Amino acid sequence: MNVSSQLAQQIEKPVINQLMTGWDASLKLIFDSRSNKTILARRQHHGPLVIQKILYPEGSNPAHGVIIHPPGGVAGGDRLQLNVDMQTEASALLTTPGATKWYKSAGRQASQHIEMTVDEHSQIEWLPQENIVFDGADVALNTQINLATSAVFSGWEVVCLGRQASGERWASGRFRQKLLIKREGRLIWNESALLDPDSKVLGSIAGLRQQLVFGSFVVAAGNTPAEILQSCQDITIESSADYGVSALPDIFIARYIGSCAQEAKIYFEKIWHCLRPWYGKRDAVRPRIWAT
Repeated sequence: MNVSSQLAQQIEKPVINQLMTGWDASLKLIFDSRSNKTILARRQHHGPLVIQKILYPEGSNPAHGVIIHPPGGVAGGDRLQLNVDMQTEASALLTTPGATKWYKSAGRQASQHIEMTVDEHSQIEWLPQENIVFDGADVALNTQINLATSAVFSGWEVVCLGRQASGERWASGRFRQKLLIKREGRLIWNESALLDPDSKVLGSIAGLRQQLVFGSFVVAAGNTPAEILQSCQDITIESSADYGVSALPDIFIARYIGSCAQEAKIYFEKIWHCLRPWYGKRDAVRPRIWAT
């Protein structure tokens, strides 16, 4: 065997092993405030999980960033990890370039773990595009938010079970989702879901009511002013979907249960435009990537 053949085999073997075991990808971001402008002070990544160049469509704050998983979808065995640290007085909005596709898992779980730590007088907005769960996918989404006393978190998740555009039914697989929010170490929000195609909650009137698209928009920014809550309650969309908002101490939440991920995003964006002047002290400005 010549040297070229040996080198080709050495390159091919790690690639094959990686495809069989799944991708381990991680991204750590630290945002800091310098001269009243939020900057990406540190970026560290391993594997296929990166952030595009930071943009400033709203001026010095917040910094806008797009998180990208270059393979375009998440397969069985893939493990994605995103850690974000917001230093004092930093402000950032993070989103994704398109829907996250969760492929058929072939018996292996695919997972995404997000942990965000937000310091005093800082704010993070996590506004990704929807998750599309393919038939046969085994998915685990875990998010933990750690807030200082005056920190703000705003984030949504939209989930579509099955590929509706191609007529695919979600007939096998499993979907897990968990969101924990802590303020100064005290748990203020704990929500989890465990679904499979046989789950009674899919058809229950107290569950998804046979709808395959659902989403939540959660804001942790202190008590929601009554007039802001009323304005959000007055928001409507022309749809037969179920949607609405409620407020608890330190938590605002909007829900959508329906048949269209795009409709869910339209509804949440309307809510965002209503809430942003309150918790963010500025009007909402759409990330540029949403227009592409």
